[in-house]
Amino acid sequence: MDTYNLKPEHMKAPDHLTREEVQKSLEELDHKIKTLRGRVNATTSDSNNTYHEHIAALEKKRELIAGKINDTDESQQKWQDLNSNINNLHNDADNIIL
Repeated sequence: MDTYNLKPEHMKAPDHLTREEVQKSLEELDHKIKTLRGRVNATTSDSNNTYHEHIAALEKKRELIAGKINDTDESQQKWQDLNSNINNLHNDADNIIL
């Protein structure tokens, strides 16, 4: 019984990953994909396996997680911009009062 459907269209990337978590996930997926590719080469052509589909699913998940790096960078930049704007507003208010 299949309890985990490894198809590219069913892959999702976790939300709210830190940059370090994204990097670790990418490294782990690269290792799994490399291992599965080795197994594909070691099996006979008539064996009933799903390595190719599993590899495709992991590659899709890797692509989705890699996209999180940009999301994380953009999110950090937005918070930095907001903090900078608040500081500027505070300084402007101080200058008006003084």
